Amino acid sequence: MKYYKILKIGFDMNCYCGNDKTYTDCCEVFHLNQGKTKTAEQLMRSRYSAFVLANGDYLMQTHHRSTRPISEKKDIVKWTKSVQWIKLEIIETSKGIEKDNKGTVTFIAYFFENGKADVIHEKSAFVKENNKWYYLGYAKK
Repeated sequence: MKYYKILKIGFDMNCYCGNDKTYTDCCEVFHLNQGKTKTAEQLMRSRYSAFVLANGDYLMQTHHRSTRPISEKKDIVKWTKSVQWIKLEIIETSKGIEKDNKGTVTFIAYFFENGKADVIHEKSAFVKENNKWYYLGYAKK
C-alpha cells in the first residue's frame, strides 16, 4: 500500500505536506531517518505525510512516549486509510526551531470522509529530547 501511494504522487509533484519539494526530497527523508527533524514544523509536516501514507510505525516513533497511544495504532492506521487526504495548512508556529526544546504548531488538515469534507484544526505541542522532536498532543491554552 505504501508503495502505491508513493508512486501516485509522482516524482515531480510536491510533497504531501505542501512543501515545494518532492516527497523523496522532503518527508521521505524524515520517514527513513526515524523522525530526526530540525524543527517542530518539519515533524508536523512529516507526520501529516505519514497519515497520508498510513505509516503507523512513524506516527508511533514520533509520538512522545508519555502520550503515545500504542494500543490505538491499528485503529489509527485503519482510519488514515479510510479517508482521502486533501492538504495540510500550517497556520502558526511558536518556537520549535533548532535551538528550542519546546514548540507549538497550529494547523488545519483537510480530508474527505464518507463523501464529506472535514478538517482537523489543532494547536499541537512538541518537545525535543536527546536532539529529537516528538509530538506531545494538543497544546494547552
